[in-house]
Amino acid sequence: MTERQFVFDLPHPTALTRADFVAAPANEEALDWIERWPDWPGAALSLFGPAGAGKTHLAQIWRARSGAAEIAPDTIGNAALPGLLRDARAVLIDGADRAGEEPLLHVFNMLAERGGHLLLVAREPPARRGIALADLRSRLVAAPAVGVAAPDEKLITTVLVKLFADRRLAVPRDVATFLALRLERSFAAAQDAVARLDRAALAAHRPITVPLARQVLFGEDDAPLL
Repeated sequence: MTERQFVFDLPHPTALTRADFVAAPANEEALDWIERWPDWPGAALSLFGPAGAGKTHLAQIWRARSGAAEIAPDTIGNAALPGLLRDARAVLIDGADRAGEEPLLHVFNMLAERGGHLLLVAREPPARRGIALADLRSRLVAAPAVGVAAPDEKLITTVLVKLFADRRLAVPRDVATFLALRLERSFAAAQDAVARLDRAALAAHRPITVPLARQVLFGEDDAPLL
C-alpha cells in the first residue's frame, strides 16, 4: 500500500500586487491606463473584460497606487456611504454593472467635484450596458473605457510557471504547456489547477508531472503517476 501524507488545506493567498502581474498584449493597454494615474483625462475610467481576464488584479494595483476606497456594488446605496467617503478622492467599484444607478451617479459627481477619480470594473463597457439613467449614461459613455482580453495560451503558460514558482515547486515547463492547452483560459482556473496539483503531489509523495495532471485535473485514471 502506498503511504499517503495527510495534507492540511491551508489557504494560499492570491498576490495582487504590480510585481505579481504578468503583462502581455491582452492587458498592456489597460495596465498603461492604470499606471498613467493620476494623469487621466476625466473623473472616471471603465475597465471591462471577461471573467478571469485579470481585471480585479489591475484594479487592486490601482487601489494600492491611489489609496482608493473600495465600495462593494451591493452597498453603494447604503445610507452610511456619504460619511464613509467624506474625504475620499479615489474610489474603486469592482462589479459596477451591479451597482444602483442613482447612487453611482452621486459618487461620480462627488469625485468630479473634488477633482478625484473613480475606477469602474465590469464585464461590458458602459456603452453596452443599457444604463437607464440618462445623466449617468452620458457621463460614463464620455469617460475612457479600456478592455482586457481573455488570456491566450502563451500568457496562461507564463502565469502557470509563475504560480508554481511562487509555491517553490520545481515543475517541468511541459506541465505548464500541457495545462495551458487543456484548462479554461482564466487566471482563476490556473490558480485552482496549481493548488490542486500541489495538494495531490504532497499527499501522494509524487512530483508534479503531466500524468499526475491528467489524473488529478481531468479524471484520466489510466494515466500512470510518473
